Formats: sequence, structure tokens, C-alpha cells
Amino acid sequence: MLRTNRLKRALAEGRAVHGIMASMPTAASIELIAEAGFDFVVIDTEHVLINPETVEHMIRTAESYRLTPLVRVADADPKTLLRLLDGGAQGIVLPQVEDPATLERAVAACKYAPEGGRSLNAGRPGAFGKASLAEYVVKANREVMVVAMIESRRGVEDIEAICAVPGLDMVLEGAADLSQSLGVTWQPEHPEVIQELERVQRVASEQTVPYCAFLRHAAAKARWQARGVNSFMLGDERGIAFRALQRALGDAMAPVKSDAKAPLEREGAH
Repeated sequence: MLRTNRLKRALAEGRAVHGIMASMPTAASIELIAEAGFDFVVIDTEHVLINPETVEHMIRTAESYRLTPLVRVADADPKTLLRLLDGGAQGIVLPQVEDPATLERAVAACKYAPEGGRSLNAGRPGAFGKASLAEYVVKANREVMVVAMIESRRGVEDIEAICAVPGLDMVLEGAADLSQSLGVTWQPEHPEVIQELERVQRVASEQTVPYCAFLRHAAAKARWQARGVNSFMLGDERGIAFRALQRALGDAMAPVKSDAKAPLEREGAH
């Protein structure tokens, strides 16, 4: 049965939320993320090869922890969005949004009439028809989120029209791809990239659309909070896990200090 979208409620109330990208196709990844205390997870199907059954299992695991599951898709194909929502996704994250028309079609695919044209189905979210479908479609339109990623110069240039699309629930930055689009590849902290991200955030704020920023270094959160941002992504779990493993191995391989050896050497003297 479709749960209350806790992320959407938090955004409406202005509470700080923290999310992460799930790039490892396994429910165990969702368990780790939930136990760590995150508010929402974005299951990545854009850059990750993952079968539909695994996605549904990951969504189901998030539900059991009251963790809001969003899914990043590879494109805005209405049939893809339909299957993910029927599998229980509480939101769709659209990459590379560059014009309002693409976003409008996606919103229509995610919403039931009269707000859209999503095909009716009494599957998992509708409790298999246990509850009134007439009531379910109203709840689904209220709870399901549509999130637009702005990752290109063109997307920034058309941000006013994009943020004006009814049904847009959040804007998520994509500084890495944006840096490439601006000709400063893989420099997400380049002044021009930051300037364009701040433009996107400013427009989103003016149109009361929540903006979600990636935290790439320690000072980033304070900078975005000063601009009124309360929604944050911490990257993806495999990158965080890799860096943690790398640090742990580095610590283990570091030479032992001479003063740490002294007690053992003294014990040996007895």
C-alpha cells in the first residue's frame, strides 16, 4: 500500500533532509542507508544495470524502514515511469531536464487524471484493490514526487519555465554533468558552475520549488543553508564505501610509531 511520502512532508514543513544515491543493485544497500539514518534514497537506474525485480525489492526494503524511495530513470519514457510507480516508487528523478515540455510529459505520466494520464492499476501501491481505487488515485497524486535534475547549460537557461511546470516537487543539481556542459569538465566547484547552480537555486526558491544540493566538501552545507537550502544529497553509497575502505586500509598499512612499540619491547625485556 502506498505510504505517506515523508520526504514530501518534510520539504513542505521546511525541515532539513539528507539523501543518498543507491548505486549498488541490492536490498542490503538500502538497509545500510536506512540504518544509517538517511531520510530518502535515490535508486539509480540511469547509470546502473539493474533488473526490475531488484528495483522493486529495494523499494520494498525502503518502505519497511520508512525511508522514502525515489528512482532515477534513464529517460522519461512513460511506460518506464509507470512500471516504477506501480512497483511502489514514491518519486521519479528525471536526469538532464532541459525544457518544460519534457517535464510536463513526465508529470502527466506520473499523475492520474485529472492531473495526468497515468494508467490505472490495482497493484502494490493500491493494495491490490483492497482499498477504494477512487481514493487511492487521489492519494497517489498527492504522495508521488517528480524531481528534475538540471545538468546542462540549456537546462539552466530555461530554468524559469522548468520551475513553473505544475507538479514539479523538487530540483536536484547535477554539477558534474553541468561542468562538462560549461566546458570545465569534472570541476563541480568551478566558479562558473557554482554561479549557474546558484541561479537555478534562486529561481527555484522564487517559485517555491525545493532545491536539493550535493555536499561535496565540508563547507558546502553552510554555504547552501545560508541561501535557504535544507535538502542535501551526500553522493552515492558505493563512492562513500570506497573512500571509507580506502581510509581503513591506509590506517592499517601506516607505519607503527616508535613510541607505540616501546611498551611491547619493555615487556619483552622481562
